[in-house]
Amino acid sequence: MLLLAAVSFLIHAALQGKGLPGIGTAKRFEVLGGGGEALAESRISFSDIGGQQSAKREFIEALEFIKNEDRAQKLGIRPLKGILLTGPPGTGKTLLARAAAAYTDSVFVSASGSEFVEMYAGVGAQRVRQLFQRARSLAERTQKKSAIIFIDEIDVLGEKRGHQNGHREYDQTLNQLLTEMDGLRRHDKVRLLVVAATNRLEALDPALLRPGRFDRIVRVDRPDREGRLHILQIHTRDKPLAPDVDLEEIARETFGFSGAHLESLANEAAIQALRAGRTVIEARDFKEAIDKVMMGEKLDRRPRNEELRRIAYHEAGHALVSEWLRPGSVSAITTTSRGRALGYLRLSPQDDRYMYTREELLDQIAVCLAGAVAEEISLDSRSTGAQGDFEEAVRIAKQLIQAGLSPLGVVSREDLPPHLLHRTVRQILAQQEERVRAHLRQRREDLERVVGELLREERLSGERFRFLLSRTEKREKAAG
Repeated sequence: MLLLAAVSFLIHAALQGKGLPGIGTAKRFEVLGGGGEALAESRISFSDIGGQQSAKREFIEALEFIKNEDRAQKLGIRPLKGILLTGPPGTGKTLLARAAAAYTDSVFVSASGSEFVEMYAGVGAQRVRQLFQRARSLAERTQKKSAIIFIDEIDVLGEKRGHQNGHREYDQTLNQLLTEMDGLRRHDKVRLLVVAATNRLEALDPALLRPGRFDRIVRVDRPDREGRLHILQIHTRDKPLAPDVDLEEIARETFGFSGAHLESLANEAAIQALRAGRTVIEARDFKEAIDKVMMGEKLDRRPRNEELRRIAYHEAGHALVSEWLRPGSVSAITTTSRGRALGYLRLSPQDDRYMYTREELLDQIAVCLAGAVAEEISLDSRSTGAQGDFEEAVRIAKQLIQAGLSPLGVVSREDLPPHLLHRTVRQILAQQEERVRAHLRQRREDLERVVGELLREERLSGERFRFLLSRTEKREKAAG
């Protein structure tokens, strides 16, 4: 199985971010009031949240209307009623809301969208009213001038009306939320700000998104390399690191990781050091932790010797073609089973990439196909182990077509006949397959050497892999 540098993390990541802590270090809440229904403001600050500089700037600007109310009134600014945080799971939306409460010295009341959905008429709407009442009463009891109501997974509560097969309870609950937000006034005794989070913005009812309700939509995306470095620094500041740990290198190798993944990475590295009986966390602990976060724990099952040999050829084929097309790209190769993968290759991106040329997409397809082609060249047959690689190759080929980079030129995906799409995808894959086959046949000696080392060691670092290839290059230069 192959982990492509810029796109494959989303396919192979074992964790989806659900239920994981965000990108800061949250401190405990103090419960004020019975039953734990309402929570006092969080003590986390924006400085504890890394990798979201753009989102923080936009969020803080909106909060200034609460913090500096007098200045806003002099300019005739209407206070914002709602801020919607949208982005993938695990990127820190909840922590931003908690930090906002601390920044504005506000009460923080939290709820999930699913808490308002009931089959009994009127219950959901009643719970919405109670949420706003609790926020006001808690602020008064604690002598606060403002309160922040945080609704997580608001798409459950705020889904487009008319999509629930005639169940009117959903619509009534949403209508009540709209009514409560419309009732927020500048001169209220307690100023309320509704902060909501979702990773399904397209599912929300348009009435929620109009100005006067959720006035700001703040995108909270996965961090770039600088953001990942900042998050790693936050999550390792209380951990003893060995001198060989390079956080910048780890940040470079974790493209696509959310803040939750990076928190888990730092924690897993510490667990690896504990298992080994070390008092400091070393670079090898982080390398093992990256594999675990992406792919899952090592499995006890061990394939038969014939299967191990096939796996080794498969992964070596991926590695040889990747190193040919982008020198220095191979980070690790292993035949160790993790999650649903019997073996895998991990590639490290040089830089975060957000767009690709035609040549780069074709190279990615070539790397995907290389595992199956290596099996065919060496063992005279292919296996089901290449299924995921083929699916990824087809996806990239379709992306290439939709971007107007195929022989078809600029096309409309909706108007493209299925048979023409299929034929063009097959043509692209066949061309790259022949390209890969020619290269692997030329590098057969390297393929056998890497496979032999993999069968002995089970895992090769990128440095060891390149050392094995350099032996052939030195011989070729001497012969030439």
